[in-house]
Amino acid sequence: MTMAEENNKATGCPLPLSNYPRILLAHGGGGRLMHQLIDEIFRASFDNPDLETGHDGAILGWSGNKLVFTTDSYVVDPLFFPGGDIGMLAVYGTVNDLAMCGARPRYLSASFIIEEGLPVETLRMVAESMHRAAVEAGIAIVTGDTKVVEHGHGHGVFINTAGAGSLEHDRYIHPSKVVPGDVVIINGDIGRHGIAVMSAREGMQFETEIESDLAPLAATVARLMENGVEIHCLRDLTRGGLATGLIEIAQTGKVSVVIEEKSIPVSGPVRGACEMLGYDPLYIANEGRFVCLVPEKDSGRTIEIMRSLSWPATIIGRVGEGQLGLVTMIGAIGAERIIDMLSGEQLPRIC
Repeated sequence: MTMAEENNKATGCPLPLSNYPRILLAHGGGGRLMHQLIDEIFRASFDNPDLETGHDGAILGWSGNKLVFTTDSYVVDPLFFPGGDIGMLAVYGTVNDLAMCGARPRYLSASFIIEEGLPVETLRMVAESMHRAAVEAGIAIVTGDTKVVEHGHGHGVFINTAGAGSLEHDRYIHPSKVVPGDVVIINGDIGRHGIAVMSAREGMQFETEIESDLAPLAATVARLMENGVEIHCLRDLTRGGLATGLIEIAQTGKVSVVIEEKSIPVSGPVRGACEMLGYDPLYIANEGRFVCLVPEKDSGRTIEIMRSLSWPATIIGRVGEGQLGLVTMIGAIGAERIIDMLSGEQLPRIC
């Protein structure tokens, strides 16, 4: 056993190194180790131009039209949590990835890996929840697959989805389109999904129940585009939270981003939970939040449209002229600090 492995075993905390001989939970946590895994294993093995765009979905040429294709897997524990469940998560999460490419969601596949012993009624509840979510999001579940694994090997049920959407415009929404002067707008408060799932898993009780922000985003993106907003980039803030989403944009787009702490919306209950538990809400997962980067001239109209759809949208930062790939935050007292990806795992696994 190497010194790094001995230290990791003793502390239970992943070290910021990339040469682990075995997969850690932190490799799936949305931070630095996950990105290293993607770059060094998957991107290196599957190398092709469509994959190298680093987007939430691949935009493909197909019969003279443009098809957007994406896939995701869901392993949340518990299966049901305040504000949602794994079925809703599987549908909305995939729909949102399509929306972040500017696509209209069309079709969804759903594959289930079910653990032996799972109550049939539980699976029925998950399937019915997926159906309701698909109807709301305007997407059809058209194909799927089912596998059963031995008890103790599946954690209830895992769901894999693949989504296809149509790109019905000529705009290219991508981090490479971001330019200095763009405004960063978020559609609501951050951190609720991660805290909601963790509190349900650990049996934690807060003074006010914290519900997940789980929601479909495609209709909001469609409304922005229908109203002529010049969207440069969209990114939904899932694993790794707001911090990781902005770092991905800055690094892929080769720009710098400056955000203001006092402008970032965090609800009182989430802030209180984070202070009690020692967590930073910037890194906590969301499932109904996204950032929209637009030119200054379109910022007012973007916020107006989002608020008309009941999103409490606000400006949280701007794209600057500084060091490329860098995200910084101006604190409440004016001090500026660098926002980096987590090297390990801030929360117990929540998705």
